[in-house]
Amino acid sequence: MKTYRALLLLILGTALPALAQNKMDDRLGNSAEVLRQMLSRENAIPKTYLDRSVCVLVFPAVKKVGVGLGVTYGRGVLVCRTGTEMNGPWSAPAMYKIDVGSLGLQLGRTETDYVILLENKKSALKLLTGKLKLGADATAVAGPSGAKAVGANDTNFDVLTYSRAKGGLFAGASLGSASMATDDDANKAVYGKDITATEIVREGGVTVTPAGKPIIKVLTTASPRGR
Repeated sequence: MKTYRALLLLILGTALPALAQNKMDDRLGNSAEVLRQMLSRENAIPKTYLDRSVCVLVFPAVKKVGVGLGVTYGRGVLVCRTGTEMNGPWSAPAMYKIDVGSLGLQLGRTETDYVILLENKKSALKLLTGKLKLGADATAVAGPSGAKAVGANDTNFDVLTYSRAKGGLFAGASLGSASMATDDDANKAVYGKDITATEIVREGGVTVTPAGKPIIKVLTTASPRGR
């Protein structure tokens, strides 16, 4: 019996880290694909705003659970521009989570993809050093798309939010007072050590994993350098 238990613990000790890594790889891959699709659509996220952004958050398949005023939550990825002024090449990805709370009366369970653009260094640093709450820490608006992308020089906002509902409907998203924070356990699973988001995206303290390269490629192709 003792031998059996020891063997079981050994198997679990080997399998669980591998499962966690696979889960993180899936999150990175799904985030890259969501971003690729949302940037390649005819009524896509305008390049003007993407070029001006200093960080991009992608949350694939954010779930709303519950009937009526349910809770909406999700996990995704943050990528920021490197350099002192955050206008250089895109960084390694850091893992993040979002808590949207309630988005009003809905029926059943829904899933929505979100892309969030941080348009200035102030909001990015707030996000990297702690939790960023829309409305309180940063001014957020539903992002314009395609032909509706007017007022590109308007700087009266910090964050632009976009969504894609199941079925492919793409639009600017109003996320109310959603809050975003680092997913420390996920970052440890990806990079194999305790590490902060700042160390990942600002200090270059990691080597990009194979699963992390696609999302960087998508952003580099769409917007090589910031303004």
